[in-house]
Amino acid sequence: MASPIVLGLRAAQLVMAFVILGLSAYVANWYNVDTLTSSPSQINWLLFCSLFTIISIAYIELAPRFMPKVAHPMAFVGLELANVLFYFAGFIALSVFISKLLFCRGSVCGSARADVAFGAFEFLVWGVTSFFAVRDNLKGGFNFRRNRGQAPLAGPQMKESQLA
Repeated sequence: MASPIVLGLRAAQLVMAFVILGLSAYVANWYNVDTLTSSPSQINWLLFCSLFTIISIAYIELAPRFMPKVAHPMAFVGLELANVLFYFAGFIALSVFISKLLFCRGSVCGSARADVAFGAFEFLVWGVTSFFAVRDNLKGGFNFRRNRGQAPLAGPQMKESQLA
């Protein structure tokens, strides 16, 4: 069972993912509709990151409850660390992109800057939950190793004959 702190951080991650999704979609739409160029890859990357976060949170929170056979502790750690890496790359790339623009004004620029800020916060929150996930898995000895050395639950594979 997850602690109340982790559940609160998950809620914050989900809310920020939807905020980033909206901001990135707004900026991408502006590029695709009002300019002659397509939206920058940095915006598209943060758009992907927000969708990946929504799917990750759904798996991390719902799989242990409803599909325990597909819930693996190392998959949780992998998703946590992937989100940390994705948001780190995303907010850094978008901030560098914005810093190299000749001018940046208006609601689109403000949305892109807010996208960077929310991406940085999302990176920090995923970093905290990743720390908790790695710590809990190291403390538990990685769940898939716990039964090493024990006999299988199916019973003996061979039995001696009673004829002799």
